Amino acid sequence: MTRVYPMSWGAQLSRDGVRFRLWAPSAARVAVVIYGSRERTIPMEPLAGGWFEVTAGDCGAGTRYLYEIDGALRVPDPAARCAPDGPAEPSEVIDPAAFRWDPRPSPPSAESMILYELHVGAFTPSGTFAEAAEHLDHLVDLGVTAVELMPLAEWSGSRNWGYDGVLWYAPAHRYGRPDDLKGFITAAHARGLAVLLDVVYNHFGPQDNYLGAYARRFFTPAHHTPWGEAIDYGSAGNEPVRRFAIENACYWLHEYDFDGLRLDATQEIYDDSPLHILEELARTAHSSAERPIYLAVENDRNDPAMFDRGYDAQWNDDVHHALHVALTGESDGYYEDFTADPVGLLGRALTQGFAFQGEPSAFRGGRLRGGPTRDVALSRFINVLQNHDQVGNRAFGERITALASPQALRAALTTVLLAPSPPLLFMGEEWGATTPFLYFCDFEPGLSKLVTEGRRREFCRFARFADPAARERIPDPASPQTFARSTLDWSEMRRSKHRETLHLYRELLRIRRAEIVPRIAGVSGRAAKYARLGERGLRCDWQLADAAVLTLEANLGARPQAGFDDAGPKRLLYATAPFSRGVAPAWSARWTLA
Repeated sequence: MTRVYPMSWGAQLSRDGVRFRLWAPSAARVAVVIYGSRERTIPMEPLAGGWFEVTAGDCGAGTRYLYEIDGALRVPDPAARCAPDGPAEPSEVIDPAAFRWDPRPSPPSAESMILYELHVGAFTPSGTFAEAAEHLDHLVDLGVTAVELMPLAEWSGSRNWGYDGVLWYAPAHRYGRPDDLKGFITAAHARGLAVLLDVVYNHFGPQDNYLGAYARRFFTPAHHTPWGEAIDYGSAGNEPVRRFAIENACYWLHEYDFDGLRLDATQEIYDDSPLHILEELARTAHSSAERPIYLAVENDRNDPAMFDRGYDAQWNDDVHHALHVALTGESDGYYEDFTADPVGLLGRALTQGFAFQGEPSAFRGGRLRGGPTRDVALSRFINVLQNHDQVGNRAFGERITALASPQALRAALTTVLLAPSPPLLFMGEEWGATTPFLYFCDFEPGLSKLVTEGRRREFCRFARFADPAARERIPDPASPQTFARSTLDWSEMRRSKHRETLHLYRELLRIRRAEIVPRIAGVSGRAAKYARLGERGLRCDWQLADAAVLTLEANLGARPQAGFDDAGPKRLLYATAPFSRGVAPAWSARWTLA
């Protein structure tokens, strides 16, 4: 079976050769420069709407090329399928039909999602798709059902989180060739694992993005993001910009057979047109797929409208923030909103969706955050104890294992993994990895210096970094050592402490698959409630699809808590410690089914 997605932009193979197509409304002339035994420049024909196009009959797969703008600037193809030497070097024509796909199983349902987020470059010593595939059996044994890859779009330099992509259609060449990524996905599917991709449609990276030189209309000063001017999806005549993003989503889903996408920071995607780009993207992706796909978003506003726009799930940062404050007592940054009652806000998030459903956020200057989610299925909220943001955006990239006691972590982990909403794990957490996950990048020296200074300046408002000397100790994102320290150490699993942690994860996920997943279809906040007990006690009840009642009783504090109910016919699913006469020990959690 072959998979080829026809794109409006870029290089497409045909019987007549290769069709090259570029939207360059700011350019007067465009040519394609072909590299080989000799360099050739072929003028492209101007078309309506700012398009330029030419078909080169003597070109084929493997051809290296650049576009030449107005006889001077040479730029890569923004829709290149491959950038074999990086985003500033010639692009390569790829024949996607050359890869033969195996039949694949049906993807997991939304209710059975157990996600595992990984960064390909830091997941293994070599940081390649091929070596990552060698660890897929470990993920199957762990009990996850879906692998979520951090962004792969080609970026500048030798290392990056992936959120600075500039060639959205080209998998990062540092990880392997396009066929190597397809091989990873095929291997995952053969093991029954779904594969999701994190995509970034809110900005381009700061280096080697040449769109502004020949398509100034791609960006608008009317809206600003943390990374500069917003992408202009809404202005009249900018349909090619919309197509660039929508076709990119469909391209990954069709040509690479990804099972779904996670859209980064959707609150920074602006569109004033009648049909928002995010709604059109979701609608097109679902309607064009020949199978069920899974679209998830990150949205800092807790916007329930994303569900109405066609998205299947949202990351629920509220669960993480409430647990983190309960475990660590930290109150800097966005944790400020959770310091008054972390346990109560956790209960609301676990049973009702978001903790903030229209209440003011002190961290956001009193702006109202979120909206009602009581009627939304809980399978649409993705809960985490760790992910790349919550670890990597810390100054020293510490995992939660470095910040809380093992007893407290066990209670928190049990709470997340057995709650009805799907959990997401971050690579290495399943064995209690001690390696940090730091922020790292590799830009040209001038930009690297600015990034390092900006990174340290971000923490000025944090009490422990008020002293400039303290900020100087924050690892330099541009240092190769910062990336090296973030690479997983798989040998840790051979040590007894880490083996015990891995066993706990496997056991909890086994219970989830056997007892929780079959019962949670359609369960929403209407069938759930929570109650606070004392200072740090929490009880949550969910009436499940088979009328059984699932109950969490937790004490997320350092002192025993009375008031829990030991009476009634209920079956114990898991407990971190015995409860005695209605008293929960410090840092404990108990799950029962009645």
